[in-house]
Amino acid sequence: MRVLHTSDWHLGQRLVNLERTEEHQHFLNWLQQTIEQEQVEVLLMSGDVFDNGAPSNTALKLYYDFLRKVCATCCRHIIITGGNHDSISTLNAPKELLECFNIHVIGGASPDPLDELIELRSEEGELRLAVCAVPFLRDRDVRLSVPGETADEREQRIKQGIADHYQAFVPHIQKYKAQSIPVVAMGHLFAAGGSASESEKEIHVGNLGQIGADQFPKEFDYVALGHLHRPQLVNKAHHIRYSGSPIPLSFSEVTDTKVVFILDFEAGKLADLRELEIPCCRKLVRFKGPLDKVKNQIALYDNSTYTLQAWAELQVELEAPLPDLNQQLEEILKLKEKELQLLIHRPPIIQRATQTLEQQVQEEADLHILSEKDVFLKRCESAFPDSDHSELVATFSELLELMREEPES
Repeated sequence: MRVLHTSDWHLGQRLVNLERTEEHQHFLNWLQQTIEQEQVEVLLMSGDVFDNGAPSNTALKLYYDFLRKVCATCCRHIIITGGNHDSISTLNAPKELLECFNIHVIGGASPDPLDELIELRSEEGELRLAVCAVPFLRDRDVRLSVPGETADEREQRIKQGIADHYQAFVPHIQKYKAQSIPVVAMGHLFAAGGSASESEKEIHVGNLGQIGADQFPKEFDYVALGHLHRPQLVNKAHHIRYSGSPIPLSFSEVTDTKVVFILDFEAGKLADLRELEIPCCRKLVRFKGPLDKVKNQIALYDNSTYTLQAWAELQVELEAPLPDLNQQLEEILKLKEKELQLLIHRPPIIQRATQTLEQQVQEEADLHILSEKDVFLKRCESAFPDSDHSELVATFSELLELMREEPES
């Protein structure tokens, strides 16, 4: 079977309150065409279908329209797992209905690995592929609360819990290995050695939840991961990969090439792995440096290869405050208003050598730029300037994670 691995669509995402619907629609149209052109039989989507647990009607329509269209192609099986941004109940609500169309949805983890083990068959009914469809593993899925445990003990328990969840599949997949049936695992987590970008919200605190490539069972012929938005290997393991997000979700991803992976299996093994670059319809661009350099970059910017207006982040470096800075920037941006829209204008950087004491006080960033954790850390630094805040931040991050989880039904 030919398999396509994708993840982290984040349908419904906004960047500084601007919708990304056109970009997501452009990607989904391209993905449908790619499935047809490449004769893909299996689509794997490794978590974060939506950007939040209560997706808008627009985001839901994108999702269901895409599934409807793909069902009319050569793609025989679609497997979707939940990510840390997804609502388990929202994904699972149409689960039984979607199974009628060979669309398998695993919104949340199950204590029984057989609930996450999916057999994929050919039109003739021949077993061709086994998929261990593991969604995002929440704290409640991998460890029990232990009063008085230290941060190190908590970290070890989470790592061990995640590794044990994957190890639980091993007895059940031996029969497939004996028949030379390839086995693919899915996951939505932060594997050690991965490179994150600004747009990823932490799954766990610090190193919590990081597992190494060697902790995935060797029986897996491929591990299709989600959560990190940059496409990458895990610890140089050829068969363990993040496909990354299909569009840049923050300005930290402006230089990333967005891809999907095409997998071919032969004789029960991964025979070929190719990456296909996803065409970009809207460019995110950063302008940073001395004023003359920034103005020149804006003047020379060419958006002719993109169908949508570019979005920009801008920060100027100055030797001294400049009263008419905003006016100068507005004049140059007006010349490019059809090609370029300024989304984030960060406070200018004043060279410290020429700053007064008052000027050295850092200007507060706009709230829409800061994450919840950033705001909490700033408050800690203000209230307890001489203290170590790592334990407080760890507790706060864990509280955020619990707030995103849904109550047990």
